[in-house]
Amino acid sequence: MADPTRRAILARLAQGEATVTEIAEPFAMTQPAISKHLKVLERAGLISGNRDAQRRPRRLEPQPLAEATKWLEEYRQFWDTSFARLDTLLSALTTPPKRD
Repeated sequence: MADPTRRAILARLAQGEATVTEIAEPFAMTQPAISKHLKVLERAGLISGNRDAQRRPRRLEPQPLAEATKWLEEYRQFWDTSFARLDTLLSALTTPPKRD
């Protein structure tokens, strides 16, 4: 997921299944290079493929992406809360005390 090419491939497959040729079309790289990216995504369980006569279309597998999104959301909430507490603390430290 850290690689921009793999993210672009996932975005393309979110629109519907596609063959390796169709996936490789917008990229300035060879079809074997795209195939390597596809293998990484397949091993991660993010996409799957099957044989349809001469075609080997790939499709997005939504369940692993949903699990990753849930996991990331938990950490996002943790960090949002932590940063909010830090903001409150910093604000208290930088606000001059009131004089009566």
